[in-house]
Amino acid sequence: MKSILSLAALLSLAACSSNTQPTGLSEEENRQLNEAAAMLDANAVDLNAMAPSNVTGETSHDTEG
Repeated sequence: MKSILSLAALLSLAACSSNTQPTGLSEEENRQLNEAAAMLDANAVDLNAMAPSNVTGETSHDTEG
């Protein structure tokens, strides 16, 4: 009985594997990914360009008087 269950488990595992996996992207998928990458690059912001050049620990609105 144990050998029958083991054989059934092995057969069910073999049935789960398939060799029909895609090998890569289609030409259309590749084109869409390239367009999306170009759009993201165009919308990218250089954080160094946004940072102030003189960063100090002081604030411009001191309330001490």
